[in-house]
Amino acid sequence: MAHSQSSQNPVMEQQRVVIPNKHGEKLVGLLHETGSKEIVILCHGFISTKADRTMVTLAAALEKEGITAFRFDFAGNGESEGSFEFGNYLREADDLHSVIRHFFEANRVVSAIVGHSKGGDVVLVYASKYDDINTVVNVSGRYDLKKGIEERFGKDFMERIEDGYVDIKNKEGSVEFRVTKESLMDRLNLDMHETCLKIPKECRVLTVHGSADETIPVEDAFELAKIIPNHKLHIVEGANHNYTKHQTELASVVVDYLKAALQRDQ
Repeated sequence: MAHSQSSQNPVMEQQRVVIPNKHGEKLVGLLHETGSKEIVILCHGFISTKADRTMVTLAAALEKEGITAFRFDFAGNGESEGSFEFGNYLREADDLHSVIRHFFEANRVVSAIVGHSKGGDVVLVYASKYDDINTVVNVSGRYDLKKGIEERFGKDFMERIEDGYVDIKNKEGSVEFRVTKESLMDRLNLDMHETCLKIPKECRVLTVHGSADETIPVEDAFELAKIIPNHKLHIVEGANHNYTKHQTELASVVVDYLKAALQRDQ
């Protein structure tokens, strides 16, 4: 990445920003302010936060190029208010809308939204629901939401949840999160195929996926590529779901795509 630009656009500071969502819950985020009019918003994945390594890496890479980035916690995650819910894709898309509106009202241009894992699905849902963002980056999002549930919880999951909820425990035996029947149905009723068909043709979408993703198979990326109208696919060879050894390559692919999109929009 060019370092000459970072000297022209010195990083100013990280600012803590609190934005209310439509339910009155406070969403907490960090603005990597460079003084650019444009802002890229970064969305974390499942049981994650704005402090996730991928979020931090992408924010720093954008910052270096003089592009302001904002990474925030969805309601019920990290520092944000609200209770954690399994599912919640549509509600998180609404959280993202509250964030985008906040910056629009401050006369900033939200030039792109980027999401990792579940956040990848959320930015695609956003693009299908709201027609105000032209550039979307889905990093390792899932195409088949039903499949993920069976992999995570087992085939008998529906019978187990008939009582109303199931507590998911970690290896130490303490409850990590609760899955209610309502939140499970929220996920099962979200058809990513139908959702992606509703993304406007004017909206550019980049999907990045690791070839060695152990959480969401790379085949999901190929399925998304078949149906999103204005789509580019980039497979990072050898990368796992969290890009443990491929953070630099991931950042380079995403930032190069966003810079090219910004130039076209100017």
